[in-house]
Amino acid sequence: MKYFILNIILAIIWSLLEEDINASNLIIGFILGHIVLQLSRRALGPSPYLYGIFKAIDLVLYFWVEIFKTNLRLVVDVLTPINYMKPRIIAVPLDVTSDAEITALANLISLTPGSLSLDVSADRHVLYIHAMYAEDKNKVIRDVKGKLERRLLEFASPAKDNS
Repeated sequence: MKYFILNIILAIIWSLLEEDINASNLIIGFILGHIVLQLSRRALGPSPYLYGIFKAIDLVLYFWVEIFKTNLRLVVDVLTPINYMKPRIIAVPLDVTSDAEITALANLISLTPGSLSLDVSADRHVLYIHAMYAEDKNKVIRDVKGKLERRLLEFASPAKDNS
């Protein structure tokens, strides 16, 4: 938490040095502050905050790319006379354990066009999803677990920085 507060302070200092406190100066200051904290991590000590920001960016970028790809797939399917949809309900085993992680994963799946989270098993070990393009259910499970859930877990539990 102290690194986040330091980063906010550095963003405010940057805005004061620019003599204009506005959103763009605060964002630039926040980014520059994070770079300064990254360069100072040996002196300041390890922190999950310094590692977590990169995992957050990775998760967001991956999610945006997936939204773009699935939207494109839906557009092609709607505009062509051939129907490529193979809808199926799939049980995806979960590695995420907390309610927040399960909720985040379910929401990310539901926000992706062509998929919808339906339910979580009573023991919270399986998430049931509806996928419109599920020709191969194992591929859907691999994509959810190996790409989306893995990134979510890495973001939720960042590794300690030992440098």
